[in-house]
Amino acid sequence: MEGMAKGQMVNDFILKPLLLGIRQVKPNKKFTPKELFLKIKENSVPIGEISEAEDFDVLVSQFLIGISAVLVDGHPRALMLNTKGWEKRNITEPDIEKVIRGPRDGFTETLRVNTTLIRRRIRDPNLRVITIQIGRRSKTEVALIYIQDVANPALVDEVKKRLEKIDIDVVMDSAYISHFIEDRWWSIFPTVQETERPDTVAASVAEGRVAILVDNSPFALIVPTNINMFMVSPEDAYLRWSAGSFLRLIRFGANFIALLLPGLYIALTSYHPEMLPTGLALSIAATRENVPFPAFVEAFLMELSLELLREAGARLPGPINQTIGIVGGLIVGTAAVQANIVSPIMVIIVALTAISAFAVPTFSFGVAIRQVRFLFMFLAAVLGIYGIMLGLLLLIGHLATLKSFGMGYLEPFAPLRTGDLRDVMIRFPLQSMHKRPQGLSPQDVKRLDDKG
Repeated sequence: MEGMAKGQMVNDFILKPLLLGIRQVKPNKKFTPKELFLKIKENSVPIGEISEAEDFDVLVSQFLIGISAVLVDGHPRALMLNTKGWEKRNITEPDIEKVIRGPRDGFTETLRVNTTLIRRRIRDPNLRVITIQIGRRSKTEVALIYIQDVANPALVDEVKKRLEKIDIDVVMDSAYISHFIEDRWWSIFPTVQETERPDTVAASVAEGRVAILVDNSPFALIVPTNINMFMVSPEDAYLRWSAGSFLRLIRFGANFIALLLPGLYIALTSYHPEMLPTGLALSIAATRENVPFPAFVEAFLMELSLELLREAGARLPGPINQTIGIVGGLIVGTAAVQANIVSPIMVIIVALTAISAFAVPTFSFGVAIRQVRFLFMFLAAVLGIYGIMLGLLLLIGHLATLKSFGMGYLEPFAPLRTGDLRDVMIRFPLQSMHKRPQGLSPQDVKRLDDKG
């Protein structure tokens, strides 16, 4: 099939040997169809991966992935030859998960390239790559990756079970798989981690987790996961423990700012101005004197404008994207303040919220935080600071009920696992991390020798 098979390989290793090589074996001898088939298989085609097929449906499915076939008139079987050679994207640095210190390679849309990037980092014979096909029409290859003597067998079996239950006609991306295997699909918080970085997948597999790679997708899935994994950057492991801990604390703090700052502004200005210092309260009141909208409407309009600018910028080419950011951030914001539609303090609040939201390393978790932010704004507008406290109780209660393949979403905080706290908000030195995470129940618990 043109485009799926490599034409040069077909010419050099199939057609040329059949046209020239086999005639030189015994020029005057006549072969039976079976003898000719065996002669071609054993002596004529110099291709490493050769198999046989006698079912037409198997023959067609192999054509569609780049396999070429040789058929001999009068023989009921076909010779299948691996001539895969479709076009593929080169390995480049991921656009989303960039790091200053660390590897620069990222996954591509080719499954075999991606599994090779994992094997380059974990050269362990116990590393298992199990490939299955999902999709009645697409027949997409999905690879399950784990270390046999580390990962919990119950976890591996559960992942296999959920994958085998998927019954869909077409799988276009790993997101399709994620939607089917996560514990609670209706929750806005992701319970499956996605990443473009091979080093992140290799580190997770070494801890005892299971990775899922999907052909035609540059994003790998990692299970089980917890809320801490969405706040950790791959760069943390390559920095000194003090620098990694400092950046993590900033990241966690930015997460709370992105979640609560607009709601707190609405609650304090609308219901509890007595909680503000007198000078600050008078300054805010002076800036909002000519604003015709209440604080909730003002904050909602600005946050909605920010989301519109963010979505518009994501759909435009790079140079225009930067222009949209400048126009939206400077011109529109300044014009809105001068027109007394919003107050200057509101522009500062929205800017701090946007900057803090960009500090969340995982895109899917950041989107969830942006959605919950509007809920806190509504509760603050209705009940003030009590609404924010109610929202926090509901949020923590919901997160406490979430699980990812048996692991609690709030682990290692709830249930408390003191041994796993060394790699959460504060990253301890690598020399002190002797054991793998207890929540994974790995077969091989020790990952660092206790000596020294």
